Amino acid sequence: MTGGDTEHTVDVPQPGSRELPGHIRAALDRMREKTAGENTADTAGVPWQGRDLSGPGLEGSKNPLHVFDEDDGTSPAEWTEVMARLETSEADETHVTKVLSGIRVFAAVVPTLAVDESDVHDHADHSGHEHDLSEGDKAADVALVTMRAADGRQALPVFTSVPALTAWNPQARPVAVWMPRACLSAVDEGCELVVVDAGAEHTYVVRRPAVWALAQQKDWTPSYWDQEIAQEIGSVADLVPGLLNLGLAPGTGVATESASGTVMNGGGSGPELQVVAMPEKGADETSVRLMTTTLRMLLADLPLLAERADSVQITVRR
Repeated sequence: MTGGDTEHTVDVPQPGSRELPGHIRAALDRMREKTAGENTADTAGVPWQGRDLSGPGLEGSKNPLHVFDEDDGTSPAEWTEVMARLETSEADETHVTKVLSGIRVFAAVVPTLAVDESDVHDHADHSGHEHDLSEGDKAADVALVTMRAADGRQALPVFTSVPALTAWNPQARPVAVWMPRACLSAVDEGCELVVVDAGAEHTYVVRRPAVWALAQQKDWTPSYWDQEIAQEIGSVADLVPGLLNLGLAPGTGVATESASGTVMNGGGSGPELQVVAMPEKGADETSVRLMTTTLRMLLADLPLLAERADSVQITVRR
């Protein structure tokens, strides 16, 4: 900001306080139904018993059930290319999201130990203290790794290559998955962000609206280019005292830096949408504060803005 510009932050309702979109909720329900109960079938509902694993694979794979056995674990060429273009401003967040919609990523899982509660009960002595359980009483399990972003929200880390994953966490093991499925899992885990290649040269944060779009396999438009959002915000402009004009722009948190310090034209985790408010000519500080407070309250009640914008900031420009 320059000159007499001032900035205010608007809190937009987060998805944890509102219902998930119907498409995501239905997809999660189908996923839970397929994996519930005894594990006698795969996630597509096909029984394991009598399964014939012979025959030609998919897309050049030797395995008829998936396409990943020919994967060498390196970053997809299209990802490397779009990151290079993002650094030179030849690509933007829409290009990156389009690439993410069609590539394989690796989720990180770590081994855990699960203890059967009935075994714990059987091994408790009369004083209520539990004896140490033998290895036979413990069951190996795995857990999907999540992380907490700087703003306190849960995030799911995924990686475009195995080396990037193991460099971030040597104890984690890679699980290959299509990015849209990883985003669906992120929603199921309560994550609002997906962090691609955490700790690598190019770390890219996918915000909640793009995560939801990828999970639904829908196209995504950034909130700062969304004409429907612009119309919704414009519909309340007449209710704001002392307001001359409104505009939309990318927020100050859209851009980010690579590990080597090059500015990237997207992938940041800060404010996504900037609402630029111009007060009437000659407005004093009291009038500007009233204008900003009213605008903040009105924006916080807009349903489309809450769904499609991850975070919003108001900039007052005289």
